[in-house]
Amino acid sequence: MKEAFLHYVWRFKKMQLTDLFTEQHQALSIIHFGSYPEKAGPDFFNARLLIGDQLWAGNVEMHVNASDWYLHQHQNDSAYDTVILHVVWHDDVPVFRKDNTQIPTLLLSKYVAVDVYNNFLGLMKPKSWIPCENQLKDTDSFIIKHWKERLFVERLEEKQIPISKLLHENQNDWEATLFVLLLKNFGLNVNGSIFQEIARRLPFHVIKKERSDLLQLEALLFGTANLLSYDFQEAYPLELKKRFEYLKIKYQLGNNIEESPHFFKLRPPNFPTIRLAQFAALYYSRENLFSDLIAQRKTTKDLIGYFQAVAPSSYWDTHFIFEKNTKFSNKKLTANFIELLYINTIVPFQFTYLRHKGIENFEELYLQLQQIPSEKNAVIDRFEQWGIMSHSAADSQALLFLKQHYCDAFKCLNCAVGHSLLS
Repeated sequence: MKEAFLHYVWRFKKMQLTDLFTEQHQALSIIHFGSYPEKAGPDFFNARLLIGDQLWAGNVEMHVNASDWYLHQHQNDSAYDTVILHVVWHDDVPVFRKDNTQIPTLLLSKYVAVDVYNNFLGLMKPKSWIPCENQLKDTDSFIIKHWKERLFVERLEEKQIPISKLLHENQNDWEATLFVLLLKNFGLNVNGSIFQEIARRLPFHVIKKERSDLLQLEALLFGTANLLSYDFQEAYPLELKKRFEYLKIKYQLGNNIEESPHFFKLRPPNFPTIRLAQFAALYYSRENLFSDLIAQRKTTKDLIGYFQAVAPSSYWDTHFIFEKNTKFSNKKLTANFIELLYINTIVPFQFTYLRHKGIENFEELYLQLQQIPSEKNAVIDRFEQWGIMSHSAADSQALLFLKQHYCDAFKCLNCAVGHSLLS
């Protein structure tokens, strides 16, 4: 028996709630169970109880054995002077207040069913990472290989849903949809949703009209991101601010985003200022972006060269943020970042685009992602620990989908690995 079980019963009311009596033979009605602060002092604060004919307001303390009150030295701690009920599993000694009156005691073991305790033990048992982890190494490699291929398709189908939704929002404009999705993924996990909102606030027809002028594109992106609302001293940010104020009036743009992009915990190359500058340079230097990336379907090697040839404004060679000089560093997109864009943006977009045209191309995309190194994260590391290796981005995408949609949901009977083990 653990005291945590008593807390569980009281918090979630897993007990008989009527016809309660204290060990002093007084009727007990629980009006309010109290709050559970999980800090020093009594276990439950500000409870309200009717004990006999008296209404009490105060705190509730819990112990497995009533004698734990003295073991924990509560009789010498003024924080426990406001305890109005002592809830215990074993009532082995009476407990008294400083004024020599006995604290009412509720013997919880009288009012809790046996299966509640058994269920609690099951809930508290250390969980395995996935149900079949100990048998994974014994699974036929042929089954795993073909199951990963199927999971890869399911992963693409899942990613197709939000892209199709975006396409509908953009009135079937594929270029505008790519603009939103690409900007979102330039923000990675930390700023992805914020960057997507920036893209939604900037009508794509405005981007197309202004894409021949890099400063105009930068002004639109930085301004909508709330990164120009400062009193600058340098000429470059001052010019961006001036241009954004003009463009906002010219195109009657709505409000900027409410939440500014985050810098906290990001390495400087991933700062939102750098990513927005790179994105502006991409749309400035690549006029046929949709055709190049989606319609023509470049190879992975060509794609890396295509992106790495794009460089942001020279200002960013010596800056990570506005008006803070740093030593010179190349701010071109790295191969790793381009691979992430390919995995999370271009491949799902190609899949969606060709499916809308009635073309199934997942085999081609699967082969392309097999040429890209596996993603590295905690999920992939654990699969490899249990014997399922990830040799490519196609594998890692499949395993991420497997963990989220099958293992975590305990859909073992719908999983090829689970079905094989159970058979």
